[in-house]
Amino acid sequence: MVTRTTAARNAGNKAASMAGQMAQKLASQMTPENAVKAAKGVQKDVTRAVTGTFGLSGERMSKVDTAWLRMDSASNLMMIVGVWQLSPGLDYDALCQRIEERLLKYNRFRQRVVQDTAGATWVEDRNFDITAHIVRETLPKTKGVDQQTLLQDRVGVLSMQPLDKRRPLWQMHLIENYTAPDGTKGSALIVRIHHCIADGISLISVTMSLVDGGLPPPERKRHAAAEAGASNAEDWIADKMVKPFTSLTVKALGMLGDRAAQSLGLLRDPQALSQEMSDQMDKGMSNTRDAARMAMQVISDAAALALMPDDSKTRLKGKPGTAKRVAWCQPLPLDEVKAVSKALKCSINDVLLSSVAGAIGQYLRNCGDDVAGKEIRAMVPVNLRPLDQAYKLGNKFGLAPLVLPIGMDNPVERVFEVRRRMNVLKNSTQPMLAFGVLAVAGMLVKPAQAAMLNMFGKKTTAVMTNVPGPATKLQFCGSTLEQSMFWVPQSGDVGLGVSILSYGGGVQFGVITDTVLCPEPQAIIDEFEPEFVKLSWITMMLPWDDELG
Repeated sequence: MVTRTTAARNAGNKAASMAGQMAQKLASQMTPENAVKAAKGVQKDVTRAVTGTFGLSGERMSKVDTAWLRMDSASNLMMIVGVWQLSPGLDYDALCQRIEERLLKYNRFRQRVVQDTAGATWVEDRNFDITAHIVRETLPKTKGVDQQTLLQDRVGVLSMQPLDKRRPLWQMHLIENYTAPDGTKGSALIVRIHHCIADGISLISVTMSLVDGGLPPPERKRHAAAEAGASNAEDWIADKMVKPFTSLTVKALGMLGDRAAQSLGLLRDPQALSQEMSDQMDKGMSNTRDAARMAMQVISDAAALALMPDDSKTRLKGKPGTAKRVAWCQPLPLDEVKAVSKALKCSINDVLLSSVAGAIGQYLRNCGDDVAGKEIRAMVPVNLRPLDQAYKLGNKFGLAPLVLPIGMDNPVERVFEVRRRMNVLKNSTQPMLAFGVLAVAGMLVKPAQAAMLNMFGKKTTAVMTNVPGPATKLQFCGSTLEQSMFWVPQSGDVGLGVSILSYGGGVQFGVITDTVLCPEPQAIIDEFEPEFVKLSWITMMLPWDDELG
C-alpha cells in the first residue's frame, strides 16, 4: 500500500512538474530574466506547498477558490455582500453567541488565508476574536434622508472596503435601531464574505443552519483520497463534473487558436485525449455515436465560449471606478409572477429575466440612449454540485453567458425570446467549461490569471443571480427576517450586478453598480415593477388557446 508520505511526495512532484511546464509556457510573454525567475519560483513553491514543508498546519486551497482569492481589483472586490432586515431588533450578545455556536462550526470561518506563489493555504486563526468580525453600528441621522437610503449608502461603501487579510475573510455589521420604509423598527445586518470561502449555494446552506431551528453542518469525514495523501492542488482535476470534458475542451479550443486555449492546454498532454475518451466510455457512454455526440457538444460549446462577440455598446459598459452604490425594491408578489408564467407557458425564471432585460432597456431609454436591437451579456452562476453537499463550502459553480434582449420593447415577445435562449443554455456544457477555466486560472501566476479571465470581462456587462429562497419567513435569534438581499461580486471591468431572490412569498430585485458607469442604480430598480406590470396586463389581454407561446 502506498504510504501517505509517499503519495504526498508523488503528488508534489507531479504538481511541481506541471507548474514548471506552465511557467515555461508563460515565459514567452515575459522578459528572459523574469521568466526564469518565475518558472523556478512557481515550481519550488508548488513542491513545498504540496509536500507540507511550509510549516503550516493547514489545508491547501483549491485552485478554483484560489482564482477567486486573487481576483480582487481596485474596481471590484470579490466579496458576496448581503443585507438582512429583521424585526424586532437583534441583541448584539445574542448574535455573537449564535455565530459562535453555529457559524464557527464551519472551519473556513475560523481560518485565515496564507498566500504563496503557488496558491494559498487555509490556516487556523489562533488569535480569533469574534468582536473583530461582528461590529456594531448606527446609521447617521441625516435630515430629509430615509434610513433605507442611508443603509444602501453604507452597503455601497462596505462593498469596496477590503476585508482584513490577517483574519478570516468575513465580517458582519449590525445596524442597530433601523427603521424600514414601512415604519417597521428593528435591525439590519450587513454580511460580507469573500468569494474564496464559498459560493452562493453554499452560503444558503450556511444561512439555513444559522436560523432558529436550523441544523448544524454534518460532521465531515476525510475523503479516502485525502487519507491516501492526495493534494488539493490537483483535486479539481478528478472532479466528476469536469474530468470528462477537460481533454476534449483543450483540443476544441486549441483548434481555435484562442489565447485561453493555450492556458487550458497547459493542463494535459495531447496523448491524454484517447485515455480520457476511454474513461468516459467506461462511465456510461454505450457506443461510439454517443461519444462523438458528446465530443461535438463540447467542441461547439467551447467555440461559443471562446468566440463570444462583444456586447452592444451602452453606458453600462466601460472602465469602472472605485466606488459602488446599491438599491433594491419592495418585493413583487410571487403568486402573481407564477400566474403570468403559467399563462405564457414559461418558467418563473423566464418571466423574471425578461423583466430584468426590460428594466435595463427602459433605464437606458430614459437616459436618452437608443437601444433598438441591442443586447447585453449577463454571466449567470450555475450550481455544479449536489445540494446535499453544499455545506462543504468552496466554489463549485460554472457561468452561463445569457444574452439579454434589452432592445426588445414588446414584453411578450421578449419573454419568449428569453425562454428560447434559456432552453439553449440548459442543454449546454458551457457552465462546466467556465468552471474549468477558473480552475486553470487558479494554477497560473496572477498576471496570467488576470489576462486569461479578461476574456469574460470584456464580453460581459453584468453578473446576475437568481436564487429561490424559503417560501415562509425565517426566524433568527427570535427576530423575523423580513427582507433578504445579496449580491455576488463582479470581476474585471464589469460594473453591474443584478440579484433576484424569492423569499417569504415575494420576489425582490437588487442592483449594485459602479458609480462611474451608473451613478443612480435606483433608476434601474424603479423600472422592474413597471416592466412586470406591463407584461402582466398584456398577458391578461391575450387570447387563450393552445397556440400561445
